This record gives sequence, C-alpha cells and structure tokens, in this order.
Amino acid sequence: MRQLVVILGLAGLAGCSLTQPQDDPVQIKLQELDGRVARIERVVTNQSLLDLAQRIDALERDLRALHGQIEELQNNNDALRKQQRDLYSDLEKRLSAVPASGGGGGISVGAQVAGEQAAYTQAFDALKAANYPTAIAGFGQFLSSYPTSELAENAQYWLGEAYYVTRDYEKAAQAFGIVGQRWPQSRKSADALLKLGFSQYELKRYPQARESLQEVTRRFPDSDAAKLAADRLQRLPAGAR
Repeated sequence: MRQLVVILGLAGLAGCSLTQPQDDPVQIKLQELDGRVARIERVVTNQSLLDLAQRIDALERDLRALHGQIEELQNNNDALRKQQRDLYSDLEKRLSAVPASGGGGGISVGAQVAGEQAAYTQAFDALKAANYPTAIAGFGQFLSSYPTSELAENAQYWLGEAYYVTRDYEKAAQAFGIVGQRWPQSRKSADALLKLGFSQYELKRYPQARESLQEVTRRFPDSDAAKLAADRLQRLPAGAR
C-alpha cells in the first residue's frame, strides 16, 4: 500500500513538471511596448537624418552662391586697383609727351589732358566712396565732354557699375552694352559683357542673359569673368538654361 502511494505521488510530480507555465501578461505588454518604441525611434532617426541632409544641401547651395558673390566682389576690387594704377601710369606718360616749351599748342594739350584726368578722377573717387549719384553724374558729364578720350571706355564701364550697384539694372545694361558696341577690343570687354548678362539676369530676361553669359565663356574662356559667367549660368531657372 505504501509503495502505491509513493508511486502515485511521483506520478503527480511528474505531471506537474510536464505542464508549461503560463506567460506573464504584464511581461508580454512590456515587450510589445518596447517593440513599438524601437520602431518609433527608427522612424524619428530616419526623419532626422533626412532633415539634416536637406539642411546640408541648402547650406552647400548658399555657400556656392556666396562664393560666386565673393569672387565677383574680389574681381571688381582687383579691377579698381588695377584701373587706378593704369590711369596714373597713362597720365604720367601723356604728360611727359607734352612739349616742355611755352608754345600755345603744348599748353593747350597739357590743359586738356589735365582736365580729362581731373574730371575722371573726381567721378572715380565718388564711385570708390560709394557716392553713386555723384559718380553717375560725373561719368555722364565726362562722356559728354570727352567722348573721344582714351578714358572714355573706362568711364562708360564704371558708369554701368554705378547703375548696377544702385539696382538700376535697365540703365546698367545699356551702359555695359555700349562698352561692347563702341570698344569691342577694350580691356573691359569681358567684364562689361559679364555685367550685361548679370543685369539681364536681374531683369529676368533669362534668354538674353544666357546668350550674354555664354558669349563670355566662348570669347574669354580662361578669364575670371568666364568663371563667374559659368556660375551664373548654373543659377538660371531650369527652363532658361
């Protein structure tokens, strides 16, 4: 009898050991929540990376635009310094060519050269001082008084620059266009054609701007003006390229 009880007891214990324990409902819920949180974190991370990439792209575009503007300003600044050196050198050569005698012809030529230089320098100094209305008036008067002067092509170009910085793009385009028409072989031809394209761009005359800028790259392929023209061509609206 005792053996039977022992056997039944062992069988009961074996049956208990074979029964699978039930999962804890609370633990199940926690695991589900952990899964959801992990999925949400992945979505948020992916969106943050996308936003970051978009911001980086926008910053790179802004940097390219700023780089082009800096190059343009540097080009203008270098051109101003070179122009001033050339003017002083040219004036010195022209004055040295005037006869030293007191003859009427020599005095007349010397006075004319001095008058031209004084009028030009006055307008140019106003431009450097950002006194644009005075510069515009000065260059306009110079071109009216000395249309055949050796400084006329430079005066015409700087007149265009004065209009451009004051955002009078219509008159700027006219002034830059005259440089190319009257002095096609001028040292200012590349810059004048470039600024003509810039002015047309600002006026939203994109087909004309594209034509002018492409002409810069064709005629002056190794110049700084060509690099600026290529950069501005990339900024044209997609349908106007």
